[in-house]
Amino acid sequence: MKLPFTKALVLAPHTDDGEFGCGGTISRLIREGCEVMYVAFSDCKESVPEGFPIDILQKEMRAATSVLGIAENNVELLDYQVRYFPRDRQEILEDLIKIKNIYNPDVVFTPATMDIHQDHSTVTDEAIRAFKRTNIFGYELPWNDLQLPSTCLIKIEENDLKIKIEAIQQYKSQYGRSYSSQKFQEALAITRGMRIGVEYAEAFEVVRVVM
Repeated sequence: MKLPFTKALVLAPHTDDGEFGCGGTISRLIREGCEVMYVAFSDCKESVPEGFPIDILQKEMRAATSVLGIAENNVELLDYQVRYFPRDRQEILEDLIKIKNIYNPDVVFTPATMDIHQDHSTVTDEAIRAFKRTNIFGYELPWNDLQLPSTCLIKIEENDLKIKIEAIQQYKSQYGRSYSSQKFQEALAITRGMRIGVEYAEAFEVVRVVM
């Protein structure tokens, strides 16, 4: 059974959050004919590791979203300063309202509400305000979540998982982080799949469902 969405919006506070949180589901949505738009709010210039060009995360994001199958003109990068999103809350809300009016998605994927990173929580709080009449699902980033969401589990196929891992691997500047490893991503998908009796899945928090 296909997922019941035709236009999905993925909100990534930082480049790579969307890939980690719902890369397999993005792959499935696109495979099933859903249009996906990806918006990243910061390329984290201040956090680029020594030895890499300042725009490396922009380039890696473009490569990663291409691997996922997202059309180039459906990928947008905003220019907010990493770790200062609470200061820019109103501007973020205004950008989200513009995106809603232009794109009009029927589902939004954003970090789960229990995510403790200040940038992640700001994007999600403002997304809930901007998309009051839209389905919203919070994706998990286990290294930031006080509790792991599991009120919605979405089955993904082996190839969706492979595509997710390949997309994550485009972020060569982020190598060395434990959650970037293929082994961890496979284990997480297997664990989530076990909960619903399938081989692989991704877990989400149901923030809002519109029926």
